[in-house]
Amino acid sequence: MAKRVSVDRTLFTVTLLLVFIGLAMVFSASAVMARERFGSPYHFVLRQFGWALAGLAAMAATMKLDYRRYKHPAVVFSLLGLTTLLLVAVFFLDRSHNTHRWLKLGPLSFQPSELAKPTLILFLAYFLEMRTKAMDDWRRTLLPAIAPALVMAGLILIQPDLGTAVACAAIAAVVLFVAGMSLKYYAWALAPLPLFFYVFIMRVPWRYQRILAFLDPYSDPQGRGFHIIQSLIAVGTGGLAGLGFMEGRQKLFYLPEPHTDFIFAVTAEEFGLIGSLIVVSLFAIFLYRGIRAAVLTQDVFARYLAAGIVAMVGVQALFNISVVLALMPTKGIPLPFISYGGSSLFITLASVGVLLNITQQTD
Repeated sequence: MAKRVSVDRTLFTVTLLLVFIGLAMVFSASAVMARERFGSPYHFVLRQFGWALAGLAAMAATMKLDYRRYKHPAVVFSLLGLTTLLLVAVFFLDRSHNTHRWLKLGPLSFQPSELAKPTLILFLAYFLEMRTKAMDDWRRTLLPAIAPALVMAGLILIQPDLGTAVACAAIAAVVLFVAGMSLKYYAWALAPLPLFFYVFIMRVPWRYQRILAFLDPYSDPQGRGFHIIQSLIAVGTGGLAGLGFMEGRQKLFYLPEPHTDFIFAVTAEEFGLIGSLIVVSLFAIFLYRGIRAAVLTQDVFARYLAAGIVAMVGVQALFNISVVLALMPTKGIPLPFISYGGSSLFITLASVGVLLNITQQTD
Protein backbone atom coordinates (compact mmCIF):
# COMPACT_ATOMS: atom_id res chain seq x y z
CA MET A 1 0.00 0.00 0.00
CA ALA A 2 1.41 3.36 -1.03
CA LYS A 3 1.70 5.98 1.66
CA ARG A 4 0.94 9.61 0.90
CA VAL A 5 3.53 12.18 1.81
CA SER A 6 1.01 14.71 3.11
CA VAL A 7 -2.58 14.96 4.22
CA ASP A 8 -5.46 15.83 1.92
CA ARG A 9 -4.70 19.53 1.39
CA THR A 10 -8.15 20.26 0.02
CA LEU A 11 -9.83 18.84 3.11
CA PHE A 12 -7.38 20.70 5.35
CA THR A 13 -7.93 24.02 3.54
CA VAL A 14 -11.73 23.69 3.55
CA THR A 15 -11.66 23.04 7.30
CA LEU A 16 -9.59 26.19 7.93
CA LEU A 17 -11.89 28.26 5.72
CA LEU A 18 -14.98 27.07 7.59
CA VAL A 19 -13.35 27.90 10.95
CA PHE A 20 -12.41 31.38 9.69
CA ILE A 21 -15.94 31.98 8.40
CA GLY A 22 -17.27 30.77 11.74
CA LEU A 23 -15.19 33.25 13.73
CA ALA A 24 -16.27 36.12 11.48
CA MET A 25 -19.95 35.18 11.69
CA VAL A 26 -19.88 34.60 15.45
CA PHE A 27 -18.57 38.16 15.86
CA SER A 28 -21.14 39.60 13.47
CA ALA A 29 -24.03 37.68 15.01
CA SER A 30 -23.11 38.30 18.65
CA ALA A 31 -21.44 41.71 18.86
CA VAL A 32 -24.55 43.76 19.70
CA MET A 33 -25.94 41.13 22.06
CA ALA A 34 -22.55 40.70 23.78
CA ARG A 35 -22.22 44.45 24.33
CA GLU A 36 -25.74 44.57 25.75
CA ARG A 37 -25.22 41.62 28.12
CA PHE A 38 -21.52 41.74 28.98
CA GLY A 39 -20.37 45.24 28.12
CA SER A 40 -18.02 44.10 25.34
CA PRO A 41 -18.84 43.21 21.72
CA TYR A 42 -15.91 40.75 21.74
CA HIS A 43 -17.17 38.53 24.57
CA PHE A 44 -18.32 35.60 22.45
CA VAL A 45 -15.83 35.85 19.59
CA LEU A 46 -12.81 35.90 21.93
CA ARG A 47 -14.03 32.74 23.63
CA GLN A 48 -14.67 31.11 20.29
CA PHE A 49 -11.21 32.17 19.10
CA GLY A 50 -9.65 30.52 22.14
CA TRP A 51 -11.53 27.30 21.48
CA ALA A 52 -10.58 27.50 17.79
CA LEU A 53 -6.89 27.70 18.70
CA ALA A 54 -7.25 24.77 21.09
CA GLY A 55 -9.20 22.82 18.47
CA LEU A 56 -6.63 23.50 15.74
CA ALA A 57 -3.87 22.37 18.12
CA ALA A 58 -5.85 19.17 18.79
CA MET A 59 -6.36 18.72 15.05
CA ALA A 60 -2.63 19.08 14.46
CA ALA A 61 -1.93 16.49 17.15
CA THR A 62 -4.47 13.91 15.93
CA MET A 63 -3.37 14.55 12.36
CA LYS A 64 0.17 13.43 13.28
CA LEU A 65 -0.89 10.46 15.43
CA ASP A 66 -1.40 7.22 13.52
CA TYR A 67 -5.10 6.41 13.67
CA ARG A 68 -4.25 2.76 14.36
CA ARG A 69 -3.22 3.80 17.88
CA TYR A 70 -6.92 4.16 18.70
CA LYS A 71 -7.59 0.54 17.75
CA HIS A 72 -6.95 -0.82 21.21
CA PRO A 73 -9.54 -2.08 23.72
CA ALA A 74 -8.02 0.01 26.52
CA VAL A 75 -8.52 3.18 24.46
CA VAL A 76 -11.96 2.29 23.12
CA PHE A 77 -13.59 1.07 26.30
CA SER A 78 -11.94 3.65 28.55
CA LEU A 79 -13.32 6.42 26.36
CA LEU A 80 -16.70 4.68 26.21
CA GLY A 81 -16.84 4.39 30.00
CA LEU A 82 -15.66 7.98 30.56
CA THR A 83 -18.22 9.40 28.14
CA THR A 84 -21.05 7.44 29.72
CA LEU A 85 -19.94 8.56 33.18
CA LEU A 86 -19.90 12.21 32.09
CA LEU A 87 -23.35 11.87 30.51
CA VAL A 88 -24.64 10.59 33.85
CA ALA A 89 -22.70 13.16 35.90
CA VAL A 90 -24.48 16.14 34.33
CA PHE A 91 -27.73 15.07 36.02
CA PHE A 92 -26.16 15.66 39.43
CA LEU A 93 -25.18 19.23 38.60
CA ASP A 94 -27.26 22.39 38.56
CA ARG A 95 -29.49 22.91 35.55
CA SER A 96 -28.49 25.47 32.92
CA HIS A 97 -31.12 26.85 30.54
CA ASN A 98 -33.52 24.30 32.08
CA THR A 99 -31.36 21.39 30.90
CA HIS A 100 -28.63 19.10 32.22
CA ARG A 101 -26.13 19.40 29.36
CA TRP A 102 -23.03 21.16 30.67
CA LEU A 103 -20.13 20.38 32.93
CA LYS A 104 -18.73 23.66 34.23
CA LEU A 105 -15.24 24.34 35.52
CA GLY A 106 -14.87 28.01 36.36
CA PRO A 107 -15.49 30.08 33.22
CA LEU A 108 -15.26 27.00 30.99
CA SER A 109 -18.16 24.71 30.14
CA PHE A 110 -18.22 21.43 28.26
CA GLN A 111 -21.01 19.33 26.79
CA PRO A 112 -20.40 15.58 27.21
CA SER A 113 -22.91 14.97 24.43
CA GLU A 114 -20.32 16.37 21.99
CA LEU A 115 -17.81 13.77 23.14
CA ALA A 116 -20.43 11.05 22.70
CA LYS A 117 -20.34 11.38 18.90
CA PRO A 118 -16.65 10.55 18.24
CA THR A 119 -16.70 8.00 21.07
CA LEU A 120 -19.59 6.20 19.42
CA ILE A 121 -17.81 6.32 16.05
CA LEU A 122 -14.61 4.87 17.52
CA PHE A 123 -16.47 2.08 19.31
CA LEU A 124 -18.43 1.09 16.21
CA ALA A 125 -15.32 1.16 14.01
CA TYR A 126 -13.43 -1.03 16.49
CA PHE A 127 -16.27 -3.45 17.16
CA LEU A 128 -17.57 -3.86 13.61
CA GLU A 129 -14.14 -4.34 12.02
CA MET A 130 -13.93 -7.74 13.69
CA ARG A 131 -17.46 -8.70 12.63
CA THR A 132 -17.66 -7.56 9.02
CA LYS A 133 -18.53 -11.07 7.87
CA ALA A 134 -21.19 -11.51 10.55
CA MET A 135 -23.24 -8.33 10.13
CA ASP A 136 -26.50 -10.28 9.91
CA ASP A 137 -25.93 -11.89 13.30
CA TRP A 138 -28.25 -9.68 15.32
CA ARG A 139 -27.40 -11.33 18.66
CA ARG A 140 -23.59 -11.24 18.51
CA THR A 141 -23.08 -8.24 16.23
CA LEU A 142 -26.01 -5.87 15.92
CA LEU A 143 -27.31 -5.81 19.49
CA PRO A 144 -23.85 -5.31 21.08
CA ALA A 145 -23.11 -2.66 18.45
CA ILE A 146 -26.24 -0.60 18.97
CA ALA A 147 -26.44 -0.99 22.76
CA PRO A 148 -23.92 1.82 23.54
CA ALA A 149 -25.62 4.01 20.92
CA LEU A 150 -29.01 3.47 22.57
CA VAL A 151 -27.62 4.16 26.05
CA MET A 152 -25.88 7.37 25.00
CA ALA A 153 -28.79 8.59 22.89
CA GLY A 154 -31.16 7.81 25.78
CA LEU A 155 -29.08 9.76 28.30
CA ILE A 156 -28.83 12.70 25.91
CA LEU A 157 -32.56 12.53 25.21
CA ILE A 158 -33.49 12.97 28.87
CA GLN A 159 -31.11 15.94 29.38
CA PRO A 160 -33.26 16.87 27.33
CA ASP A 161 -31.56 17.21 23.91
CA LEU A 162 -33.58 15.48 21.22
CA GLY A 163 -31.56 16.94 18.33
CA THR A 164 -28.19 15.57 19.49
CA ALA A 165 -29.77 12.22 20.38
CA VAL A 166 -31.16 11.94 16.84
CA ALA A 167 -27.76 12.98 15.44
CA CYS A 168 -26.05 10.18 17.40
CA ALA A 169 -28.59 7.67 16.08
CA ALA A 170 -28.07 8.92 12.51
CA ILE A 171 -24.27 8.66 12.82
CA ALA A 172 -24.57 5.09 14.11
CA ALA A 173 -26.94 4.25 11.24
CA VAL A 174 -24.43 5.51 8.67
CA VAL A 175 -21.53 3.52 10.14
CA LEU A 176 -23.69 0.36 10.29
CA PHE A 177 -24.74 0.92 6.67
CA VAL A 178 -21.12 1.26 5.54
CA ALA A 179 -20.32 -1.90 7.52
CA GLY A 180 -22.92 -3.78 5.49
CA MET A 181 -25.93 -4.08 7.77
CA SER A 182 -28.96 -5.37 5.89
CA LEU A 183 -31.63 -2.80 5.06
CA LYS A 184 -34.29 -4.97 6.69
CA TYR A 185 -32.88 -4.05 10.09
CA TYR A 186 -33.48 -0.37 9.34
CA ALA A 187 -37.13 -1.23 8.81
CA TRP A 188 -37.22 -2.93 12.21
CA ALA A 189 -35.53 0.10 13.77
CA LEU A 190 -38.08 2.47 12.24
CA ALA A 191 -41.07 0.38 13.36
CA PRO A 192 -41.26 1.97 16.88
CA LEU A 193 -40.97 5.47 15.38
CA PRO A 194 -44.70 6.34 15.74
CA LEU A 195 -44.61 5.40 19.43
CA PHE A 196 -41.39 7.40 19.91
CA PHE A 197 -42.96 10.37 18.14
CA TYR A 198 -46.02 10.20 20.38
CA VAL A 199 -44.16 9.82 23.69
CA PHE A 200 -41.25 12.23 23.15
CA ILE A 201 -42.85 14.83 20.90
CA MET A 202 -46.63 14.82 21.03
CA ARG A 203 -46.67 14.40 24.81
CA VAL A 204 -44.01 17.06 25.44
CA PRO A 205 -45.75 20.45 25.17
CA TRP A 206 -42.84 22.57 23.97
CA ARG A 207 -41.78 20.01 21.35
CA TYR A 208 -45.39 19.71 20.18
CA GLN A 209 -45.50 23.48 19.79
CA ARG A 210 -42.40 23.29 17.60
CA ILE A 211 -44.14 20.79 15.33
CA LEU A 212 -47.14 23.09 15.02
CA ALA A 213 -44.84 26.02 14.29
CA PHE A 214 -43.08 23.99 11.60
CA LEU A 215 -46.36 22.98 9.95
CA ASP A 216 -47.82 26.51 9.96
CA PRO A 217 -45.67 29.24 11.55
CA TYR A 218 -48.07 32.00 10.43
CA SER A 219 -50.92 30.57 12.50
CA ASP A 220 -49.19 32.17 15.52
CA PRO A 221 -46.65 34.68 14.13
CA GLN A 222 -46.05 36.40 17.49
CA GLY A 223 -45.82 33.14 19.43
CA ARG A 224 -44.66 29.70 18.43
CA GLY A 225 -44.05 30.68 14.79
CA PHE A 226 -41.99 33.77 15.58
CA HIS A 227 -38.53 32.19 15.39
CA ILE A 228 -39.09 30.38 12.09
CA ILE A 229 -40.62 33.48 10.52
CA GLN A 230 -37.68 35.66 11.62
CA SER A 231 -35.27 33.10 10.18
CA LEU A 232 -37.06 33.11 6.83
CA ILE A 233 -37.14 36.92 6.84
CA ALA A 234 -33.37 36.97 7.38
CA VAL A 235 -32.77 34.52 4.55
CA GLY A 236 -35.12 36.36 2.20
CA THR A 237 -33.78 39.81 3.05
CA GLY A 238 -30.28 38.78 2.02
CA GLY A 239 -31.27 38.49 -1.62
CA LEU A 240 -28.49 37.62 -4.05
CA ALA A 241 -25.49 39.37 -2.51
CA GLY A 242 -26.65 40.20 1.02
CA LEU A 243 -26.74 43.37 3.10
CA GLY A 244 -23.02 43.25 3.90
CA PHE A 245 -20.91 42.04 6.81
CA MET A 246 -22.24 43.29 10.19
CA GLU A 247 -25.25 44.88 8.44
CA GLY A 248 -27.84 42.22 9.23
CA ARG A 249 -30.90 43.34 11.18
CA GLN A 250 -32.64 40.13 12.25
CA LYS A 251 -29.83 39.31 14.67
CA LEU A 252 -30.80 42.42 16.65
CA PHE A 253 -32.96 40.54 19.17
CA TYR A 254 -35.29 39.03 16.57
CA LEU A 255 -33.51 35.75 15.82
CA PRO A 256 -33.18 33.38 18.78
CA GLU A 257 -29.52 32.58 19.54
CA PRO A 258 -28.25 34.13 16.29
CA HIS A 259 -24.66 33.11 17.06
CA THR A 260 -25.50 29.43 17.58
CA ASP A 261 -28.56 27.66 16.14
CA PHE A 262 -29.48 30.37 13.61
CA ILE A 263 -26.05 31.58 12.53
CA PHE A 264 -26.68 30.39 8.97
CA ALA A 265 -29.67 32.77 8.80
CA VAL A 266 -27.34 35.65 9.71
CA THR A 267 -24.91 34.46 7.03
CA ALA A 268 -27.70 34.39 4.44
CA GLU A 269 -28.88 37.88 5.39
CA GLU A 270 -25.43 39.44 5.27
CA PHE A 271 -23.92 37.55 2.32
CA GLY A 272 -27.04 36.54 0.42
CA LEU A 273 -27.54 33.55 -1.81
CA ILE A 274 -23.96 33.75 -3.07
CA GLY A 275 -22.45 33.61 0.40
CA SER A 276 -24.83 30.86 1.49
CA LEU A 277 -23.93 28.75 -1.53
CA ILE A 278 -20.24 29.24 -0.79
CA VAL A 279 -20.73 27.88 2.74
CA VAL A 280 -22.84 24.95 1.49
CA SER A 281 -20.25 24.26 -1.22
CA LEU A 282 -17.47 24.14 1.36
CA PHE A 283 -19.42 21.56 3.33
CA ALA A 284 -20.06 19.61 0.11
CA ILE A 285 -16.33 19.59 -0.67
CA PHE A 286 -15.59 18.48 2.89
CA LEU A 287 -18.06 15.60 2.58
CA TYR A 288 -16.74 14.58 -0.84
CA ARG A 289 -13.11 14.49 0.30
CA GLY A 290 -14.06 12.63 3.46
CA ILE A 291 -16.09 10.03 1.55
CA ARG A 292 -13.21 9.72 -0.92
CA ALA A 293 -10.83 8.91 1.94
CA ALA A 294 -13.25 6.27 3.26
CA VAL A 295 -13.57 4.66 -0.17
CA LEU A 296 -9.85 4.68 -1.00
CA THR A 297 -8.53 3.26 2.25
CA GLN A 298 -7.99 -0.50 2.36
CA ASP A 299 -8.21 -0.57 6.16
CA VAL A 300 -11.72 -1.47 7.32
CA PHE A 301 -11.23 0.24 10.69
CA ALA A 302 -10.15 3.44 8.92
CA ARG A 303 -13.11 3.23 6.55
CA TYR A 304 -15.60 3.08 9.40
CA LEU A 305 -13.83 5.88 11.27
CA ALA A 306 -13.82 8.13 8.21
CA ALA A 307 -17.46 7.37 7.42
CA GLY A 308 -18.48 8.19 10.99
CA ILE A 309 -16.59 11.49 11.09
CA VAL A 310 -18.02 12.54 7.72
CA ALA A 311 -21.50 11.60 8.95
CA MET A 312 -20.97 13.57 12.17
CA VAL A 313 -20.24 16.76 10.23
CA GLY A 314 -22.74 16.13 7.44
CA VAL A 315 -25.72 15.20 9.62
CA GLN A 316 -25.31 18.25 11.85
CA ALA A 317 -24.85 20.61 8.89
CA LEU A 318 -27.95 19.17 7.22
CA PHE A 319 -30.05 19.50 10.38
CA ASN A 320 -28.92 23.05 11.14
CA ILE A 321 -29.38 24.44 7.64
CA SER A 322 -32.72 22.65 7.25
CA VAL A 323 -34.01 24.22 10.47
CA VAL A 324 -32.96 27.70 9.31
CA LEU A 325 -34.79 27.17 6.00
CA ALA A 326 -37.89 25.78 7.80
CA LEU A 327 -37.39 22.35 6.23
CA MET A 328 -37.29 20.74 9.69
CA PRO A 329 -38.76 21.59 13.09
CA THR A 330 -36.50 23.66 15.31
CA LYS A 331 -33.69 21.68 16.98
CA GLY A 332 -30.67 22.77 19.00
CA ILE A 333 -28.06 21.50 16.54
CA PRO A 334 -24.97 23.69 15.89
CA LEU A 335 -23.57 24.28 12.41
CA PRO A 336 -20.16 22.53 12.51
CA PHE A 337 -17.11 24.85 12.55
CA ILE A 338 -19.34 27.94 12.37
CA SER A 339 -21.80 28.08 15.29
CA TYR A 340 -20.60 29.42 18.64
CA GLY A 341 -19.80 26.60 21.02
CA GLY A 342 -16.39 25.64 22.35
CA SER A 343 -16.90 21.93 23.02
CA SER A 344 -18.51 21.38 19.61
CA LEU A 345 -15.71 23.19 17.76
CA PHE A 346 -12.93 21.50 19.73
CA ILE A 347 -14.31 17.97 19.35
CA THR A 348 -15.08 18.46 15.65
CA LEU A 349 -11.59 19.75 14.85
CA ALA A 350 -9.93 16.95 16.82
CA SER A 351 -12.04 14.44 14.88
CA VAL A 352 -11.12 16.06 11.56
CA GLY A 353 -7.48 15.58 12.53
CA VAL A 354 -8.13 11.82 12.69
CA LEU A 355 -9.76 11.99 9.26
CA LEU A 356 -6.76 13.89 7.88
CA ASN A 357 -4.43 11.25 9.28
CA ILE A 358 -6.45 8.59 7.46
CA THR A 359 -5.97 10.49 4.20
CA GLN A 360 -2.21 10.05 4.64
CA GLN A 361 -2.63 6.29 4.61
CA THR A 362 -4.77 5.95 1.48
CA ASP A 363 -3.51 4.74 -1.87
